[in-house]
Amino acid sequence: MKCRLLVLLFPMLLAACQAPNPYQSSSLPLPPAPPLQQPAPDPAAYPPPPIDYGHYRSWSFANDHLPEGSAWASNEQIADSLSNGLDQRGLRPAAKGAAPDVRIGADVHLETRVRQVQDGYTTGYYPDPYRPGYGGYASVPMVHTYQEQVVVVHIDLFDAASSQPVWSGAAEAAAGGDQAQRGAALRNAIQHALASYPPA
Repeated sequence: MKCRLLVLLFPMLLAACQAPNPYQSSSLPLPPAPPLQQPAPDPAAYPPPPIDYGHYRSWSFANDHLPEGSAWASNEQIADSLSNGLDQRGLRPAAKGAAPDVRIGADVHLETRVRQVQDGYTTGYYPDPYRPGYGGYASVPMVHTYQEQVVVVHIDLFDAASSQPVWSGAAEAAAGGDQAQRGAALRNAIQHALASYPPA
């Protein structure tokens, strides 16, 4: 009975397989490949081009503001000393209304340094704490420790067109006591900070 049923169903199954498929395959064509582009050069992979410091002739302060002053030195004193130091290196203040070649950032502040000075030797008898009655004579260096205030100057130069830093220098000098000594210390620190400009 089952065999007859299968024999009767088999032609119907074959007829069903030969019927047209109602599901049609279709797809959109693939988009064209993007044009080949050269990758952007990695700035970290190559050394930067050398900076031509010769074309830097004029300067102005960053953000067109004088450096921040303090009770130790006013911003006008700092600006005058810095202008004199830059003038000795061929940099002149930009004319009013003209674009400068470089912009200058300067930070001047006081810091305390701990100094140690050795001034000779002292000789004495030093007993051995572990063996009573024993000891010896020895010369020991005499070291004196003192604190000193110094003025620290940090100067940054930025390319005015690109705003990129192009040079930096820092130095310090003993702060001094009276007004004349302070002015000399400020000029000395600025001269030392600018000593390596322009780089060789």
